[in-house]
Amino acid sequence: MGGVEDDEPASKRMKLSSEELRRLSNGSTIKELVAGSSRDLMARPLQSEGGEEVVGSKGVIKKVEFVRIIAKALYSLGFVKSGAHLEEESGIPLHSSVVNVFMRQILEGNWDKSVVTLHNIGLTDERTIKLASFLILEQKFFELLNEEKVMDALKTLRTEITPLCINNSRVRELSSSIVSPSHCFSDRSLKQDTLRARSQTKLLEELQKLLPPTVMIPERRLEDLVEQALVLQRDACMFHNSLYKEMSLYADHQCGRDQIPSQALQILQAHSDEVWFLQFSHNGKYLASSSNDRSAIIWEVDANGLSLKHKLSGHQKPISSVSWSPDDHQLLTCGVEEVVRSWDVSSGECLHVYEKDGLGMVSCGWSPDGKWIFSGLNDKSICMWELNGKEVECWKGQCTQKISDLEISSDGKQIISICRETAILLLDREAKAERFIEEDQTITSFSSSRDNRFLLVLFWWT
Repeated sequence: MGGVEDDEPASKRMKLSSEELRRLSNGSTIKELVAGSSRDLMARPLQSEGGEEVVGSKGVIKKVEFVRIIAKALYSLGFVKSGAHLEEESGIPLHSSVVNVFMRQILEGNWDKSVVTLHNIGLTDERTIKLASFLILEQKFFELLNEEKVMDALKTLRTEITPLCINNSRVRELSSSIVSPSHCFSDRSLKQDTLRARSQTKLLEELQKLLPPTVMIPERRLEDLVEQALVLQRDACMFHNSLYKEMSLYADHQCGRDQIPSQALQILQAHSDEVWFLQFSHNGKYLASSSNDRSAIIWEVDANGLSLKHKLSGHQKPISSVSWSPDDHQLLTCGVEEVVRSWDVSSGECLHVYEKDGLGMVSCGWSPDGKWIFSGLNDKSICMWELNGKEVECWKGQCTQKISDLEISSDGKQIISICRETAILLLDREAKAERFIEEDQTITSFSSSRDNRFLLVLFWWT
């Protein structure tokens, strides 16, 4: 169902003003009906004029559809004159005359005539006609109530809406609104004219979603097609490593191998033994490394690479992990089954030592607000501490062991930790409930995405 032929050029059709066009979210032109009988209103398929039926090298794009979608995009972007010129020059109208009349009747609140015109658009699906009629008559009903014409509203409900025999629950709601109209019109401060204009425009948008796209082109159709093309190109790109904003319409998207880091730019050699852990600060200005040599190093990142800022010494055992505070002002370091130390990033000074008699720490992490720290202990428990070292809470269970990672979700509600060689624990702090992710291989570490939807897990392959 694609509207009707329009023999007159676009310049001779009466349209809404530019201001009215901009007010419509769909940006469509609304053209006056050429004088004629109701028989002339019956929609006929749009025909391509003055060119090939298809465009593009593959021969799969129908010219009429292509032109109409472009015109729709022009109107939506506010280029009213350009859209009208495209219609006139191509001889392909955006909408048929009957659809233009229908849209104008909706915007003018001519409900009875719009229902008649709806039946002349050429729709074959009876249910679609009933649903669209229901929306129109519902709007008529509400406006009669708003104008305090209760008896007229009741008549519309009984003789026009109810006989459609659809959406019975909504019909009951409309019936109750006659008894208690405040349920439907809670904001009486709006001027009636403003309310009417807004509701009629909204109604047109809802009808546009309901009617077939060949009758009224969906909103943002061109944008949706272009976005789909970009997403497909991105998904097909083997080396994709860029953001959406870096994709361009001027050329097909393709990332080269150079988009993936593959060349050594600098080798850092300040540690005297194996390096066990690396982590960049949240702001990207620093890198922290920990080593089997019982030290941690804060590296500063600048245009020339990385340079040593502070070497942190004081642990009596190798340092297994580090954790940056949310504001990057402090750094935690965890010795293997030893203690957790907090350091001032600016000065390199040790601010506090977190320890528990007879037990050793195996992991550490920050709460999202930076007010508490969490540590995993070698008795398979997880403790929460205030920054001054006061223990606030402790959870015991199948939580941690010698090789362990520890993270706290961004909302602070879940603690994520390696609890066994092949399992990750998800501990709900509030509900005290435990869930597990089981794997077949030994887990050495993991990292959660910023939105906490995904975990990247590293395995030890034997």
